Amino acid sequence: MSEDGPRGTVTPRDPVSTESEELHVADAGTTTPASDRPEDNLMPGEFVDSDAAAVREFAERAVGGEDDEVARAGLLFAAVRDRIWYDPFVISTDPRDYRASAVAVAPRNWCVPKAVLLTASARAVGIPARLGFADVRNHLNTPRLRALMNGHDVFIHHGYSELYLGGRWLKASPAFNAELCHRFGVEPLDFDGDGHALMHQFTGDGARYMEYVVDHGPSADLPLDAILTRFRATYGEALLGGDSHAGTDEFSAPTSA
Repeated sequence: MSEDGPRGTVTPRDPVSTESEELHVADAGTTTPASDRPEDNLMPGEFVDSDAAAVREFAERAVGGEDDEVARAGLLFAAVRDRIWYDPFVISTDPRDYRASAVAVAPRNWCVPKAVLLTASARAVGIPARLGFADVRNHLNTPRLRALMNGHDVFIHHGYSELYLGGRWLKASPAFNAELCHRFGVEPLDFDGDGHALMHQFTGDGARYMEYVVDHGPSADLPLDAILTRFRATYGEALLGGDSHAGTDEFSAPTSA
């Protein structure tokens, strides 16, 4: 575990050395229990609908003719990261919007649906995968987003994926697309299949960027009801407006996205 935090605190400086059991520290009711056995993390789920045509098409387009499993994982990560613009203002309450098959054809989305798509796409090409969630403190917020967060500076249930490669579970967060990262002055994350790919802890000039406060552990499928319940308890209804929030900021996608 990183020397920067107490037991149960996740910092992305050296996440590879963190023991998985030390991360499973939060609310038992907010995740759908996930097996550590890779063979148990290949089947489709209600939201991780890896057998859906749209998911298979997305995955096949991303990996092309690549046969190497690790390389395929990296291609899937990049496809989810960059083909879908990260937009925290499109948080829907409709369960249909969270199915990977719907996310695959959406131009914009936030971290949880993007993690659902990466997880489903990995399963679609035979890579064991499951979901993960963490509460994070993001220091690169915007006034527009901050106004909807009910005075909080922690983003609860940030979504990422865990892929089973080389005999171990690796965390990968495909949330922030490359162009958005450049707007905020950080390099986009890459996933090479050798180590975790979580958010950057610092910006390029050394300023604090993101802190992982607590990790909720792996989940077999999306515990949507529990996540939305906790969102409402934390932020109220303000963040759950779907695509109804007026205004623009750094998170705004190009008009063509």
